Amino acid sequence: MNCRERIKNALNRKNTDKLPVDFGSSPTTGMHISIVYKLRQYYGLDTPDTPVKIIEPFQMLGEIKDDLKNIIGIDVVNLNSNYNFFGFKNENWKEWRLWDGTPVLVPGLFNTIVNPDGSIFQYPEGDKDYQPSAKMPYRGYFFDSIIRQNPILEENLNPQDNTEEFSILNEEDLAFIEKRAIELFKNTEYSINSNIVASGFGDVAFIPGPMLKNPKGIRDITEWYISLYTRQSYIKKVFEIQCNIAIENYKKINDRIGKYIDVVYVSGTDFGMQENLIISKEVYRNLFKPFHLKINNWIHKNTNWKTFIHSCGAIFDLIPDIIDAGFDILNPVQISANGMIPEKLKKEYGKDIIFWGGGINTQKT
Repeated sequence: MNCRERIKNALNRKNTDKLPVDFGSSPTTGMHISIVYKLRQYYGLDTPDTPVKIIEPFQMLGEIKDDLKNIIGIDVVNLNSNYNFFGFKNENWKEWRLWDGTPVLVPGLFNTIVNPDGSIFQYPEGDKDYQPSAKMPYRGYFFDSIIRQNPILEENLNPQDNTEEFSILNEEDLAFIEKRAIELFKNTEYSINSNIVASGFGDVAFIPGPMLKNPKGIRDITEWYISLYTRQSYIKKVFEIQCNIAIENYKKINDRIGKYIDVVYVSGTDFGMQENLIISKEVYRNLFKPFHLKINNWIHKNTNWKTFIHSCGAIFDLIPDIIDAGFDILNPVQISANGMIPEKLKKEYGKDIIFWGGGINTQKT
């Protein structure tokens, strides 16, 4: 049984020869660059001080090449655009080092400034003429968004401002994605997880707009969560615009490369904290679920893709709604959170949703 067959069997609740493995097929199943480097050194895949590419600079995720995939036994790979979370392309690689000396390669527009306290600023589209959009603390391992909130005037709020980062894929984007998809499908046996379309409504990784030079709308995370209760009509309009853009992009992707894809990463929005839900079930049902349903219904009607939702935290009580919203896969299954007991999850929901995770403690291990 090859990788692609193993993933498909697992997703269709058929027997597999072994448990499928994923490291790196999505923004939330990746591996930090420092660990990728250490693994490559441990297995003798590189000579000492050989740099590894950072393919996602926000979380500082490392490129997992085929030689390491084979050793670990990875079954699924990421299909993404050529743009990263800061809005610049992963190209024109140059050498850089983490604070601990780990040698890495970063994109050419990875333009950082080291502050007097040792922290590091990162810039939207790599443009230092604008305010930094993210900061890595001194001896940190990844970036945190910097809140750049303009004064909020209720009468001037425009839902278009909160959807500036979402756009219809152009021909250049589609050509890049198509070439990569064909290469992966024809030259490897990996299953393909598509992360091209940003359809995670209210994902707080996007809310501050780290890829935008001058983010407008509601960009403060605290204010955003307040708005889920106090500005629901505004939030619905934001989600409606994003939903329409997402479906149009899914149509384009399906027309070009739909037959190569097994899984689509629909949502990375977190709904859980360590002890409980971030929002009430009523707010999920009113604001999020209608758009999740619309996306998932389109995908299931028009493709054979399985739909993937990521949500950290204690979300046991929300899982019935997630299933009802049409999701096929739940990740990461944070077993360290309150109520997320693997045996109970399997017993209650195992027949209705695939658990992509839960085998290890993702928070502590």
